[in-house]
Amino acid sequence: MDKGNTHIEHPRLSIIIATYNAANVLPACIDSIVAQNYPSIELIIVDAQSTDGTTAILQQYNKHISKWISEPDKGIYDALNKGVALATGKWLYFLGADDRLLPGFSEMAFHLKNANTIYYGNTLADGPLFTGKFSAYRMAKYVINHQSIFYPAAVFKKYKYNINYKVFADYALNLQCWGDKDFDKKYVDINVAWYNLTGFSAVVQDDAFKRDKPEIIKKSMGWVMYLRFLYKRRKEQSRPGSNFF
Repeated sequence: MDKGNTHIEHPRLSIIIATYNAANVLPACIDSIVAQNYPSIELIIVDAQSTDGTTAILQQYNKHISKWISEPDKGIYDALNKGVALATGKWLYFLGADDRLLPGFSEMAFHLKNANTIYYGNTLADGPLFTGKFSAYRMAKYVINHQSIFYPAAVFKKYKYNINYKVFADYALNLQCWGDKDFDKKYVDINVAWYNLTGFSAVVQDDAFKRDKPEIIKKSMGWVMYLRFLYKRRKEQSRPGSNFF
């Protein structure tokens, strides 16, 4: 869905969406992408053989979709890995079918310059989200919203989503990236998307990631960060009602 000629100063940006029975929310999501004024967007949708009319919507919007497939998968992150394999953009961005891009998405896209830098902005929601700048230690403590991040394609030459994690494979990836000195991280104070807080991640537990998180931190960020995190976790989890992990 490139809009006009693609110039070197406007590298292709791949938006990847995983869908399953999303017919009631997908049109508004795609409309928010079509409304963007960034001139070189590649939209890739990976559907898990929906049965609710999602594929009919994909056919309806076919002229706005660069690539789409509908086949069985092993969950959201398996679908996103498939989308990465199909992507040809210099930058990759992941959006939920029930999320919406804001006008700031295109503003943010024009900031993407360095192919070894992970850029991130803000997402909005009908509730609290962690926003602002993330140091490695803040990343170790708290999850950053996936829809705030623009990844250079080089990230996925080195990493992929761990499909053993049902909800937090993106958090696992970001722990690896924030601990990786090969990639710079740049925060830009722009609101890029509206995030639906009532989606899949709000109702599904990810005990496997919560179990593995300390080891991921140790492996990706080193012993000092690992020990700082364990101290913080012990302190937070001692408080009544804590859901820190």
